[in-house]
Amino acid sequence: MEAEAADGPPGGVEAALSCFSFNQDCTSLAIGTKAGYKLFSLSSVEQLDQVHGSNEIPDVYIVERLFSSSLVVVVSHTKPRQMNVYHFKKGTEICNYSYSSNILSIRLNRQRLLVCLEEAIYIHNIKDMKLLKTILDVPANPTGLCALSINHSNSYVAYPGSLTTGEIVLYDGHSLKTVCTIAAHEGTLAAITFNASGSKLASASEKGTVIRVFSVPDGQKLYEFRRGMKRYVTISSLVFSMDSQFLCASSNTETVHIFKLEHVTNRSSPKGWCHARKHKIQATPLTSHPGSAPGCRALGDPGSRPEEPSTWTGYMGKMFMAASNYLPTQVSDMMNQDRAFATGRLNFSGQRNICTLSTIQKLPRLLVASSDGHLYIYNLDPQDGGECVLIKTHSLLSSGTTEENKENDLRPSLPQSYAATVARPSTSSASTVPGYSEDGGALRGEIILCRGSQKGKTKQS
Repeated sequence: MEAEAADGPPGGVEAALSCFSFNQDCTSLAIGTKAGYKLFSLSSVEQLDQVHGSNEIPDVYIVERLFSSSLVVVVSHTKPRQMNVYHFKKGTEICNYSYSSNILSIRLNRQRLLVCLEEAIYIHNIKDMKLLKTILDVPANPTGLCALSINHSNSYVAYPGSLTTGEIVLYDGHSLKTVCTIAAHEGTLAAITFNASGSKLASASEKGTVIRVFSVPDGQKLYEFRRGMKRYVTISSLVFSMDSQFLCASSNTETVHIFKLEHVTNRSSPKGWCHARKHKIQATPLTSHPGSAPGCRALGDPGSRPEEPSTWTGYMGKMFMAASNYLPTQVSDMMNQDRAFATGRLNFSGQRNICTLSTIQKLPRLLVASSDGHLYIYNLDPQDGGECVLIKTHSLLSSGTTEENKENDLRPSLPQSYAATVARPSTSSASTVPGYSEDGGALRGEIILCRGSQKGKTKQS
C-alpha cells in the first residue's frame, strides 16, 4: 500500500508528495516530501491529526510505519541504497543498512522486514534486524513489486516470477522456502496484495482489466473480477478490507472500484457450475462421477440439478448462462466475471494515488491519498454498494485540521437505518497481539538491537 509519486504527472500538475503509504491495519498514513516525512492518524473523519513529522532526512521516497508503533523505516533519494530505521518517539536512529543497489520498496510485519531491490529480495528478522535470507533468483523487478502478509504467524511473501507473464512466486517467510508458483495472468503483473490473515492473494496485470483472487497457500483461483472492458489502465493500488469482505482497486483513471467477496452462485452450465462448486463451501459433500470434475456432481445426477426458474426472465437468464458453454473461452469467462460492487469517483485522473478501506468512527470508509497532497474520505454502503459519497477532503501539507471542503461538514447525517446496519465496534490490533508493544514492536520493546551502518550479507537461496 505504498506509492512513489511520479516526478511529473500528466496534465502538468507537480507532485506535492514523493511517496505515501497506509500502515498495515490502515490506521495511519505516512507521506514523504522533498523536506522530509509526516505520519498521520486516521481515527477521525473530521480531523487529520499529525502524529509525527521530521525534516532531518530530505527527499524521502519510501516511508513505512509498523502498525501504530514508533518504528518507522525511511529511504531518501540522497542515499537510495540505505535503509534507516527510527524510533520516532525517542527521536533516535535504531540502525541503518546499506545494499548493493537502490531500494525500491519495503514491507513490514511484526516478525519480518522485507527489502526489495530490482534483482534481489532481502528478508530480515525485525526483532534484531538479522539478515535471514537473500533471494537472488528473481527476474528483474524495476518497480519493486512485492507483498508481505501482515499476519506474522505465516509471513507469506509474494513477488513476480516472470518478465513476460503474470506468474507469482509464493514464498514462506518463516521456513524461508518457496511454497508454489501461481499462473495468475497472461500479461505481466502490476499489483499483488494479501488479505489481513494471509489466506488470500489478489493480483492484477498491467492491462488492469481483470483482478483475480487466489487461496493461500495452495494457489487456487477463488474469484475473478472485471474492472473494465473499454480501456487498459495502470493499477496503482490493490487492497483488501481488514475483514476480507471487500477488495479495492485504484488506477490512473477517475474511478476507484470496490469488489465484494461473496460465495460464487451456482451456474447451470457444466463449465461455470463446476467452477463455482469447486470454490464454494458446501454444507453437504458432493459425490464425483467418472469423467466429472473433482467435487462436482455429474449434470445427469438428479440431486445436482438446480431449481427450475419460475419466471420468464429467470428462464432466459438460465438459457443465457447455458449458452456460454458453447462460446469461445474468452467470451464465456467474461460472462462469469463479477463487476464492481461499489465505486468512488475522483475529481482527477492521471495522478498517482493509493486507496484503502478502513473503519473510522464505527463506519466503513474508502480512503484515497493522491500525489497532489490530499486525502479523500468517502462513505461506503456495505449492504447496497453503489457510488461512494465523498464526505471530507484533507490537505496533507498543512498542519492541523483542514479548512477545505467545509461544506461537506454541513451535509445532513445519513439515515439511522443505514448507520445501524454498518455500525461495528472499532478494533486496535497493535496493542493486543502477544509479543508486541506500542513502544517498540517486540516484547518489552526490545526491537532491532543493531547500531550503526551495516552491510547486508548475502545468503543465497
